[in-house]
Amino acid sequence: MRRALLPWLLVLPSLTLALAVILYPFWEIVRLSASDVSRFGQVRGFAGVGNFARVLADPIFLAALLRTLEWTAAVVGGTVLISTGVALVLVQDFWGRGIARTLVLLPWSISLSMAAIVWLWAFDGDHGMVNATLSQLGLLGRNVQWMARADTAFPIEIGVGILVSIPFTTTILLGGLTSIPGDIYEAASIDGATRAQAFRHLTLPLLRSFINIAVVLNVIYVFNSFPIIWVMTKGGPDNSTHILVTYLYELAFYLGRPGPAAAVSLVMLAIVFGFTVLYVRMQRERSA
Repeated sequence: MRRALLPWLLVLPSLTLALAVILYPFWEIVRLSASDVSRFGQVRGFAGVGNFARVLADPIFLAALLRTLEWTAAVVGGTVLISTGVALVLVQDFWGRGIARTLVLLPWSISLSMAAIVWLWAFDGDHGMVNATLSQLGLLGRNVQWMARADTAFPIEIGVGILVSIPFTTTILLGGLTSIPGDIYEAASIDGATRAQAFRHLTLPLLRSFINIAVVLNVIYVFNSFPIIWVMTKGGPDNSTHILVTYLYELAFYLGRPGPAAAVSLVMLAIVFGFTVLYVRMQRERSA
């Protein structure tokens, strides 16, 4: 009995701390989502599902929800696609490979807020590097206000989201590629397989578990990514770049509506949890 209880006793302090850190904030969010809360955080009464009904009836929330799905799919899909190509290059044996890997992974050390500020400066409508470069190349006749237009601001933020996610995803995929033995490629080459066939029938199946990890982690990370959109546009112009996390922040700290903001956070938690469970189950069924 002592031997059976000893592992649990050893992990009990850290487990208790982890549960306290996770469960208490979760309980507070649930409580606030079901309460009538003032802008200063004072609970004035029970609201039931009123906060959820108010949020679901808000057209800005519905637009932000659809845009969040678009943002997540575009950033994660583009990141995994580009990172796979980058990892395939970096796994090759060539002179300066260590330097190349360092240069690819170096942007990972820069905070998202700083990266967003740099790109915001680059796309500045009056003095930005992008306008200056395109003008010098003769591709622009006049300056474009990139971040003040709904049709250009959100695609630019998606591009920035992909760029800042590549180092992390490349690290995961590079680890998977280095774990694949080279003998199978030699055997495939002897059997007459082309590089495309080897990639399709050998590399992708053996890399699938790492791709699954990259997809799940990136979905959780990108779905809740706040700094890029908030720093670059704050959800504007005219709420055209809001995603759920920026909409939540605006509700809670700009409009002073903690109850609806807590309801939005629970909706986000349900979406991410549901996607993770569904994706993992689909991959298990496909592997079986």
